[in-house]
Amino acid sequence: MTTRTVQCVKLKREAPGLRMPPYPGELGKRVYEHVSQEAWSGWLKHQTMLINEYRLTPIEAKDRKFLETEMEKYFFGTGSAAPAEFVPPST
Repeated sequence: MTTRTVQCVKLKREAPGLRMPPYPGELGKRVYEHVSQEAWSGWLKHQTMLINEYRLTPIEAKDRKFLETEMEKYFFGTGSAAPAEFVPPST
């Protein structure tokens, strides 16, 4: 099976694409068509940070909507910023 490639909007280069849409609806379709596996992995880390820092509950509709908006910005907009008080963990 050949790996599907996409011109990744986040990495600004061709890269292996996702195997299936990672999210329902139009946003999931756009992500599937324009986002690489590597960039999606970066989003998952960023999303985890947002969930933890903002103490979100993804089962809540308002929290899901916030994450959808941030995903849209992360891939197709100006970027999704960390909260002002966020301090990355030291390695």
